[in-house]
Amino acid sequence: MKRLNLVAAAALTALVAGAAGNAFAQAKEQYMPVLSYRTGPYAPNGNPIGNGIVDYLKLVNARGGVNGVKLLIEECETGYDTARSVECYERLKSKNGGATVIQPWSTGATFALTEKAATDKISLVTLGYGRSESADGMAFKWNFPLAGNYWVAGDVLVQAIGKKEGGLDKLKGKKIALVYHDSPFGKESLPILHERAKMHGFTLQELPVTAPGVEQKATWLQVRQQRPDYVILWGFGVMNSTALKEAQATGYPREKMYGVWWSGAEPDVRDVGDGAKGYNAVALQNSADPNAKVVKEVLETLYAKGQGTGPKDEVGQVLWLRGAMSAMFTVEGIRAAQERYGKGKVMNGDQVRWGLENLNLTQAKIDALGFANVLRPISTSCQDHMGSYWARMETWDGKAWKISSDWMQGDEQIIKPMVKSAAGKYLQEKKLSPRTAADCQS
Repeated sequence: MKRLNLVAAAALTALVAGAAGNAFAQAKEQYMPVLSYRTGPYAPNGNPIGNGIVDYLKLVNARGGVNGVKLLIEECETGYDTARSVECYERLKSKNGGATVIQPWSTGATFALTEKAATDKISLVTLGYGRSESADGMAFKWNFPLAGNYWVAGDVLVQAIGKKEGGLDKLKGKKIALVYHDSPFGKESLPILHERAKMHGFTLQELPVTAPGVEQKATWLQVRQQRPDYVILWGFGVMNSTALKEAQATGYPREKMYGVWWSGAEPDVRDVGDGAKGYNAVALQNSADPNAKVVKEVLETLYAKGQGTGPKDEVGQVLWLRGAMSAMFTVEGIRAAQERYGKGKVMNGDQVRWGLENLNLTQAKIDALGFANVLRPISTSCQDHMGSYWARMETWDGKAWKISSDWMQGDEQIIKPMVKSAAGKYLQEKKLSPRTAADCQS
């Protein structure tokens, strides 16, 4: 009987220890919801982005986590639909100790979630998309359009066209057609292009395309009739390849077409091949880079062991690398938070938000993370939630995207006042006050 009691006691001790161990393990996991779109008309673009995000988060876990804190990954399918994105957000926000950061991967979803996220104390990381005015951290405490916004992209596109003409002053009297996705995403192009048109005296011909953009014959009939000097393509998904095919059919020179960075990835040109040769797009920091250290590390650590998320051949392509970049920024926000609030601890929403607005990714840090030659240094603050105005141009050579310019910088003298004005209007409309200096320390 005594022996049985001892066995029972030992079993109970083991059970308690096991439960405590499980609780400890659970407490050492940082919940990372992933809003992805692997179905629907935008799936060809959404899949590589989602794979890049998940692959990078898996890599961080393989490296030992964030100072020992592992990442708990859970995907939710949005179909690139705003209502479904909001449903995913609501379903995941309180699970597993609570979400602290969400990547919406849709401008429409970003608009829909901005007020919700502020209430729930969840940061929205929108890498090169979302609300352009949310670069102003004094108005948008929980939004982070890291590495550049739409207005940086539009500004650099006009600069690139001006450079091709021999100077921005040579744009006077020119005609530029804007073929854009008729959605919040597409309409984000208008303020910066209107501003640049006013400054340089070119005419902007606006040609909205109904989503998803598979029917553009009427649009390209107008292009053929108006004969613009350049076309800026502000599309996403099947709209981009359709536009390039229509340009080819109407004889519009692809080398005179300049796309936003959501129009400059492999799915946009793959089906067109040589028919898209010479087409240009802006790259906010990254383009394709199969030789990046992070790409090689993912292939060796995950794919060589059968643990990769998607097809091996897309690792290092434009959208995969963009997903990995965005995941890296969120992880580094958590790491920065731990530097202040405790290494090896799970961070809450306020702490992660502080980390994201105090990022200091030096070149040495970027190199160590495996993103050398992909990114320039990025530094955020309470006032600046974007952290960079740098971009490059890339050109499709018929088989691959190649960087075709030196680093270019969005004009802060133009963009910052636009951000400030639009952010001020947002605060006024919502009857909100800007953050205080004291709040910036919290």
